[in-house]
Amino acid sequence: MAAYGGPVFDMAVKQFEVIADYLCIQQDARARLLMPKRAVTVSCPIHRDDGTTAVFEGYRVQHHLTLGPTKGGTRFAASVDLGEVAALAIWMSWKCALVGLPYGGAKGGINVEPSSLSKRELEALSRRYMQEMIPFVGPHTDVMAPDMGTNEQIMAWFMDTYSMYQGQTVTEIVTGKPVSAGGTLGRREATGRGVAHLVRRAADELKMRLSGATAVVQGFGNVGSIAALELHNMGVKVIAVSDHTGALYRPAGLDIPELVKYAGSRVSLDGYSNGLILDSAEMLTLPCDVLIPAAVERVIDAKIAGNLRCRILAEGANGPTTPEADRILEKRQREIFLIPDILCNSGGVVVSYFEWVQDLQRLFWEEEEVMRREYQLLDRAFERVLARSRRDKVFNRTGAMAIGVERVRDAKDTRGLFP
Repeated sequence: MAAYGGPVFDMAVKQFEVIADYLCIQQDARARLLMPKRAVTVSCPIHRDDGTTAVFEGYRVQHHLTLGPTKGGTRFAASVDLGEVAALAIWMSWKCALVGLPYGGAKGGINVEPSSLSKRELEALSRRYMQEMIPFVGPHTDVMAPDMGTNEQIMAWFMDTYSMYQGQTVTEIVTGKPVSAGGTLGRREATGRGVAHLVRRAADELKMRLSGATAVVQGFGNVGSIAALELHNMGVKVIAVSDHTGALYRPAGLDIPELVKYAGSRVSLDGYSNGLILDSAEMLTLPCDVLIPAAVERVIDAKIAGNLRCRILAEGANGPTTPEADRILEKRQREIFLIPDILCNSGGVVVSYFEWVQDLQRLFWEEEEVMRREYQLLDRAFERVLARSRRDKVFNRTGAMAIGVERVRDAKDTRGLFP
């Protein structure tokens, strides 16, 4: 796979090989399951506000279209490269298959620090990226969504750009849009709500009371902040949170509603309180009942895995735990209950699917209906993962990924290989 590389992609490959060995998939069948169907790299030139021209590199990877169109977020970050995007597309495939959605996985992004752009420059770059992607995407080919560094407004620009090219409004080309532009109620909160809901399911399995329990949330963006707020409303004491500007710690519990309001108005936790500052490196190993890594990939390595002091590890981010750390967590699974990322953060793609369906039908649901359906699919996937892990006495990640990989494999086998 010479086109791809880097630590994140290597991690996705190692995870797949573990599952392929567990499922006894023949060597000659593995590349067809793992190799992305299509990868696109584009140049996105824009005029800067100072009159200069800047060119940014953009990517889109579509892993497979066997079960339906591909689905996945679009990330604007300085760390974005083709290998990372490919890995995220692969994980999205297993995630969609695990929760039973008729999608393959995709991911896209631009290598840019969005905070370095003015609003006009951000709009220009967003529209140029979508314009370059038009030959490769569509409501029945590849449906985009927000991710790190993108939001509802950028999705609205994507949708408008695609619609202008088509000569008609095509709301179903992206999800995660504002409700006023064809979005669905509950989409912005869906991932964080799903994380908190699955923490509650795990606590029920462990016969652990959440009222009075403690939680640590790494990453206070859209996923982490909503998950923290939902846990707070369940009576959990969220004792530490962090974002890219630093970490806050209060053993008696932080005022999460106030923090959500503060971060929402200032786009970060910076400057909230000098008296609560914690070294971010210490945060993941604080004693707590629930640990939620909801930031970026590969934050839990082997050393940290050996020092974790949580009862439930709920992976709100994609790929937060390295394969080396997994080997340690597998040995500690009696101590630490893992909710793997492809299950834990799948609420976002579940409700994105609902948005796509509503846009296609031009029939919209109330937020209570969206939440009810989201939790129904999450509960079903949670129960399947637990049943598989217990039946075969395997790690929860192995059980979850096996379900996803099997569904894709079976669909490919049924459809056959086009001559």
